[in-house]
Amino acid sequence: MIRIIAVGRMKEEWMSAGVQEYLKRIRPYEKIEVIEVPDEKAPEKNSDAQNRQVMQTEGEKVLKRIKEQEYVILLDLKGKEYSSMQMAEKIRQLHTYSSSTIDFVIGGSLGVSEELIKRADMRWKLSECTFPHPLCRLILSEQIYRCMKILNHGPYHK
Repeated sequence: MIRIIAVGRMKEEWMSAGVQEYLKRIRPYEKIEVIEVPDEKAPEKNSDAQNRQVMQTEGEKVLKRIKEQEYVILLDLKGKEYSSMQMAEKIRQLHTYSSSTIDFVIGGSLGVSEELIKRADMRWKLSECTFPHPLCRLILSEQIYRCMKILNHGPYHK
């Protein structure tokens, strides 16, 4: 099973529709679930301490949704970049030798707490670019679908 755990909800209908389309495409290959945890208010005038508290609170909400035996892949600008082929192989290895549940975590707009970083088994940087979080969820959904096609020898990934 794959779970996408994301801070905040999808507000843009077109992005939400895109995510739903990829989830529909993934389901013949893999059980997938999206879990949204509420984001915290973070006005631009927040102090650094207030921003750290926002990240801490959001991180706690995410961590409550993760079980000890689950493998956590944190989407993180400070993570390592992986190709679609490499990520497909990682999913295959995890399902074969390790965890039956893989959690992809998308943090809040301010970043993620140290506790969430420490809990991550792997940190994945999708790109050098910065994306809005809803778009990140759409890109992640597409990449998971691409991985499923790679693992099942489908033509989509070419």
